[in-house]
Amino acid sequence: MPIVDMPVEELYAYKGMNPCPADLDAFWDRSVSEMETLGTAFTLEEASFQTPQVGCYHLYFTGVNGARIHAKFLRPRHISAPMPALLVFHGYPGKSPDYAQLLAHVQAGFIVAAMDCRGQAGLSEDVGGVKGNTQCGQIIRGLEERRPEKLLYRDIFLDTAQLARILMAMPEVDETRVGAMGGSQGGGLTLACAALTPGLNRIAPTFPFLCDYRRVWDMDLDVNAYAELRSYFRSFDPRHEREEEIFTLLGYIDNQHLAHRIRAEVMMFTGLIDTICPPSTQFAAYNKILSPKRVVFYPDFGHEYLPEADDLALTFLMGMQSH
Repeated sequence: MPIVDMPVEELYAYKGMNPCPADLDAFWDRSVSEMETLGTAFTLEEASFQTPQVGCYHLYFTGVNGARIHAKFLRPRHISAPMPALLVFHGYPGKSPDYAQLLAHVQAGFIVAAMDCRGQAGLSEDVGGVKGNTQCGQIIRGLEERRPEKLLYRDIFLDTAQLARILMAMPEVDETRVGAMGGSQGGGLTLACAALTPGLNRIAPTFPFLCDYRRVWDMDLDVNAYAELRSYFRSFDPRHEREEEIFTLLGYIDNQHLAHRIRAEVMMFTGLIDTICPPSTQFAAYNKILSPKRVVFYPDFGHEYLPEADDLALTFLMGMQSH
């Protein structure tokens, strides 16, 4: 099979290379506690797109640091008992799928919430408030503050977990049967959401982004989705004098270091010739997951549409059982 990274047997043994901050779990415990003080309040506005069987809405809530976060929200018009729910996360730096695309998930038996990441192409706000580069590059946003609390992806990770708690608190949702899925950035946010929401039941990340930044840099693949890593060093640390500090800071938002917190059952999808999110970076996170897990390989595919992956993911998610 084509190999651009590691043979499969080496992927299963790979443990990652980005440094892990010593206080990572304490940092995220504090961050989750801060987020949980915001509660589960939200507002709904009817969307212009509607169908006879499914109600479609704009859902808004206030996230950490006062940002207004938006998600597309869909539910059947007639609900007789609490239903499973599904969180859907989009790629970088896009926005949530169209309502029409999300209807298949409702047809599969889910209430659906598809979040817009703050500051990207959807309706969620990025309220700013940090020094340094803000033109583009959300991975590096906040690095110049030299404090993990200022990293933008810290807030985005918390947004996913807050939305999960909002869903779980809805009377029409069976809180024991809530899952998540997404590709690329959406795959990374699926992992982060599960790590910060122990009650998630099943998750289906596809070629997850936001994993093992130093490995990406070491492979000289800090281009495309990870190009901001190179631009940051070129602009702010051209001689790499702060290299260890910078990668350690990025370790706070590296899914491989959060993965041990995941309790959901996992089905991950990986293209073995992916040069955007290299397989080894994905496996740095996967190999640290302690809950039941499996990988579906696409040997001849990169960071692209994976045939039948959505069918397999939804079938897996539809198998969620009550705890």
